[in-house]
Amino acid sequence: MMPGGMNPKKMKQMMNKLGMSMEPIEGVTRVTIEARDGTYIFEEAEVVGMTMQGVTTYQLTGTPRLQPVKILDSAPVEVEISEDDVQLVAMQANVSEEAARAALKETNGDIAEAIMKIGMQ
Repeated sequence: MMPGGMNPKKMKQMMNKLGMSMEPIEGVTRVTIEARDGTYIFEEAEVVGMTMQGVTTYQLTGTPRLQPVKILDSAPVEVEISEDDVQLVAMQANVSEEAARAALKETNGDIAEAIMKIGMQ
């Protein structure tokens, strides 16, 4: 007997009348769901596909294990420094182009900051 005292055979007939079918997916060994906060991993999950009016939804039963997102150290991005910027900093700070280029690299290409950095040395 089904919950609520419903006969399983009657339940199946009603589902067929509504165009609804339920099929368990056999042999599921693992289900993973990737989310912003990490990956939810369901070991030995039970999955049932329910189709109604041409749309299939899946019901997942099991205990999830959350694998948090790993934050990767990203390599610093090399800023492109134009020759015009190098010449401008060299002229304004009254230094060589090599010193101007080095200051621009240290300041990620910020001209004003590079000039001020050279002036403080």
